[in-house]
Amino acid sequence: MNHSDSLYNFTDWLSPETALENALLQDSYFREGLLWGEPRFGHPEGLILLHIHEVLNNIEKLSVTPLVRQKLRLVAYVHDTFKHKEDKNRLPRNWQLHHGVLARKFMEQFTHDRQILDLIELHDEAYYSWRMISVFNKKTEGFIRLQRLLNRIQPFLQLYYLFFKCDTCTGDKNPAPMKWFETNVPGIQKISLCKY
Repeated sequence: MNHSDSLYNFTDWLSPETALENALLQDSYFREGLLWGEPRFGHPEGLILLHIHEVLNNIEKLSVTPLVRQKLRLVAYVHDTFKHKEDKNRLPRNWQLHHGVLARKFMEQFTHDRQILDLIELHDEAYYSWRMISVFNKKTEGFIRLQRLLNRIQPFLQLYYLFFKCDTCTGDKNPAPMKWFETNVPGIQKISLCKY
């Protein structure tokens, strides 16, 4: 469901800090995505705008360099903003229309930073790998999916982990995927952020 632009002050909720963050909030196509969503499992806050606000609050709690913080904030702004454009009704699912892929394509007009673009595109892949293994009992396929992810994010594994943690520690999301990732992925420096 969409909500009126006039009901929300995007600047108050997302506190933009860079010219690019400000530019995104001026884009009507981008704002449309911020105002999508109803309360649902994992996202009791409903609106994407409110979820991003929670992720940004988690990023504030991290002890990271200014550059890492800036990258995490930008990914937070964009990662779920195109969920309203995703078609989940077709089977088999068209993964080229996943909201992460759509968000990456949108952001390619604003940045060429490969880490930011890959993180935006792949931000849900750890969750999907866990789900394939733990929920659907497709262990081989799930670990192949995880390995594909790790091959792509190896140069910025810690950045991926930090964002996954900040995103998972919101709403009433299931902590199991994060615990699984922390147990099964070597080379990350674990942090405490969630209450679990």
